[in-house]
Amino acid sequence: MLSNKDTCEIYCYDEKKVNRIREELQKEDISSVSQLVKALADEIRVKITYALCQDGELCVCDVANIIGSTVATASYHLRTLHKQGIVKYRKEGKLAFYSLDNEHIKQLILIALAGSGAKNSV
Repeated sequence: MLSNKDTCEIYCYDEKKVNRIREELQKEDISSVSQLVKALADEIRVKITYALCQDGELCVCDVANIIGSTVATASYHLRTLHKQGIVKYRKEGKLAFYSLDNEHIKQLILIALAGSGAKNSV
């Protein structure tokens, strides 16, 4: 429950500021950011993304062993990350190798880890 200390006691707003930010918000693809954050909201998918930050490319079997799961579970999460544009893959014979789709994802993970007070960096 909110107390009076953490809410405004009267209703007023800076119309100029609000309008400016609303206009800027309309120019951004917030929906894509929301989908990205949703995809990374799962701890297993963050572990996979972190693993791909550590080593540029991993096969599904490597990912499964790193996260301590079955190949089927790793594949499911990798497909989810792929659908959201977080990872890309390539086939080499019977093996599927995954890597981060762009450097921004690695930067996002680094920033999140730094903000969480994590001891190790990527």
